[in-house]
Amino acid sequence: MRLLNVKQRPQPPRIACCRVDFSRPWRVETCPTQATHVSNFGVSLLYKVVRLISLFTVLMNVHFGSTAQGLTPTHPTLAAQSSINSADTAWVLTSTALVLLMTLPGIALFYGGMIRRKNVINTLASVVAIAALVTLLWFAVGYSLAFTPGNLWLGGTDRLWFAGLDYLKDSGQVAVSHIAPNLPESVFAMFQLSFAIITAALIVGAVVERMLFSALLWFIGLWSVLVYAPIAHWVWEPGGWLAQMGVLDFAGGSVVHINAGVTGLVCAYVLGPRKGYGLEPFQPFNLGLTMVGAGLLWVGWFGFNAGSALAADGRAGLAMAVTQIAAAAGAFFWMLGEWVVRGRPSLLGLCSGLVAGLVAITPAAGFVTPRSALLIGAVAGLACYWGTTGLKRLLNADDSLDVFGVHGIGGIVGSLLTGVLANKSISGMPSSLTAQLTGVAIVVIYSGLMSALLMWLTRVWTGLRVDDASEQTGLDISLHREQLGT
Repeated sequence: MRLLNVKQRPQPPRIACCRVDFSRPWRVETCPTQATHVSNFGVSLLYKVVRLISLFTVLMNVHFGSTAQGLTPTHPTLAAQSSINSADTAWVLTSTALVLLMTLPGIALFYGGMIRRKNVINTLASVVAIAALVTLLWFAVGYSLAFTPGNLWLGGTDRLWFAGLDYLKDSGQVAVSHIAPNLPESVFAMFQLSFAIITAALIVGAVVERMLFSALLWFIGLWSVLVYAPIAHWVWEPGGWLAQMGVLDFAGGSVVHINAGVTGLVCAYVLGPRKGYGLEPFQPFNLGLTMVGAGLLWVGWFGFNAGSALAADGRAGLAMAVTQIAAAAGAFFWMLGEWVVRGRPSLLGLCSGLVAGLVAITPAAGFVTPRSALLIGAVAGLACYWGTTGLKRLLNADDSLDVFGVHGIGGIVGSLLTGVLANKSISGMPSSLTAQLTGVAIVVIYSGLMSALLMWLTRVWTGLRVDDASEQTGLDISLHREQLGT
C-alpha cells in the first residue's frame, strides 16, 4: 500500500538545458553552459514540455487544493532492528523474486515465442541486457531519484549508489524507508528495482526485429533515469505531485504499463515498420514458449500486486484474490471477443487476454472488491482485443508485439476504472475519476514527448535501425553471430 502523501516545498530545479522557477512557472530560462551542446530543436522541445507541465501543476494545485507548502517530509532513516516486521519482510523478499521471475524468464519467453526464429536470440539478449543495465542505473541514481524526498518533481541524492542502506549489527540498527518503515530499506529498494526492470523490458516488444542492440541500450539507459524514475517519484513517493493530487496507482498502472505502452508506441513510430510488415506473414517461432511465459507472468503477478501491499496482511490477500479474478476475466472475455469476431479462439488470444486483465487490475488491486475486479478484467479483455486489432490499424504503427495495445490500453482502462470503483473502506483514501484522468494524461504526455526526444538523441548518437540486409538475415546472426539449434 502506498502511504498517504506528505506535502513539501518545491525548489527551483535545473532540468537538462533549462531552468524553471516554480514561483513563475510560465518562465523557462536557458542554461548557457549546457545549451550550446544540444540542438535548437531538442532545447525547444524540452522548453515546451517543462512549461506545459509547470503551468498544469499550478492549475491542478489550485483545483485540488494542494499548496505543497508547510509540512516537513519524513526521510529514510536508521531504525532499531526490533522494529522490522519479519513476516512482512519475508513476503516482500518473496515478491521481489516473483517480479524478477516475470522478466527473467517470463517476458523473455513470452516475447521470444511470438517473433520469427531468426530474431529470438536477439530478443532474449535484449531482455537480459536491460535487466543488467537497469539494475546498475537503479543502484547508481534511479532509486534515489524515485523514492527519496526531494521536490514535487524528483527525489533527492541521499541514496545515490545505495548510500545509507545500512545494516549495523553491533548497534542493532537498519536503514528503513519512510514509505515502508516495517521493512529493511534494502528490501524495499530491491522490490522497486524489480518494477523498474520489467517496465523497461516491456518496451522490447515494440521494437523487436529491427532496432540496433546498442541503440536499444542507450535509449533504455536514458529512459530509465529520465522517464521512469521521475514518474515513479510523481506517483509513489509521498511528496510527488501526482500523489499530492490524489492519483491512485497501487502497483503500476501508470508508472509501469501506461508508461511502457506509450513509449513502445512512440518507438514504433520513430523506427518505422519492419520490412514486409502487412505484406507477408510473420510466423511466430513457438507459441508454446509464449504460453509458458504467460504462465510465469500470471504467477509472478501475485508478487507484483500483492507484494505492493508492502506487508503480509489483509490488503495483500485481497490484492492476490482480485489479481486472479481479473486475469481469468481478461482471458475469458478476450477469448469470447475473438470467437465472435474471427469465429475461433486462439492460444495467443488467451495469453494476451490474461495479461490484459492483469495489467488493468494493477492500479486497483489494493483498492477494489472482487466483484469490481471481475468487471475490470472483463472490460480490459475486450478493450485490449480492440487495441491490438482495430485501434492498431487506425494508429498504423508496427508495434510488433502490441505493447501499447495490451499494456497501454489496459493500463488506461484500469487507471480510469480505479477512479470509479475504488472503495474508500478498503483503500482508506478518496478516489476521483478527475484525478485519475489527469494522472493518465500527464503520464501519456510526458512519457510520449520524452521518449520521442530520447529516440531522436539516440538516432544522432548511434543510429536506430539495422540495415536492410541485416534485417533480412535476422538479428541473431547479424548482431550476435548466434543462432538457435535445429
